Amino acid sequence: MIAAYVALGSNLSNPQGQLDSALVALQLLPHTQLERVSSIYRSAAIGPGIQPDYLNAVALLHTQLTPLSLLDALQKIEADQDRVRDVRWGPRTLDLDLLLYADKIMTSPRLTLPHPRMQQRNFVLYPLREISSDDLLMPDGTTLYALLEECSECGLAKTQLHLSAYTLTH
Repeated sequence: MIAAYVALGSNLSNPQGQLDSALVALQLLPHTQLERVSSIYRSAAIGPGIQPDYLNAVALLHTQLTPLSLLDALQKIEADQDRVRDVRWGPRTLDLDLLLYADKIMTSPRLTLPHPRMQQRNFVLYPLREISSDDLLMPDGTTLYALLEECSECGLAKTQLHLSAYTLTH
């Protein structure tokens, strides 16, 4: 089984409920186990116009799916939860980003691994640290700690919200 980290985000249509539903769907993926999920973090939206804040989390999966098969599954979960892709970085019901797939480095028209902007996103790095460790190695040998040193926690708030779909089964 391959370790894969997935970022979850939502700022529309009951964001906490969207994250809960996504976790249920992740638990149902074939040949995949949901191992850990971070706390929920609140962050300001990055993108055009005035948008509601996002709720964000990171999940660790162990999977036998290939990176592109996992991406297809993540995009199906997004579509099932009414994700609309009409404005880049616009508001969304659900955003699932494949951050890391073991130590794989990949660039294709559909998928870049590791996620190309994760090192700039505190709403990814801080939840990632919560479910891994500061010495988690990126495929290029950089530690998560080194990325955290370059990425301010400013504007990021750990919430008291809980992802009930995950905690009910673990």
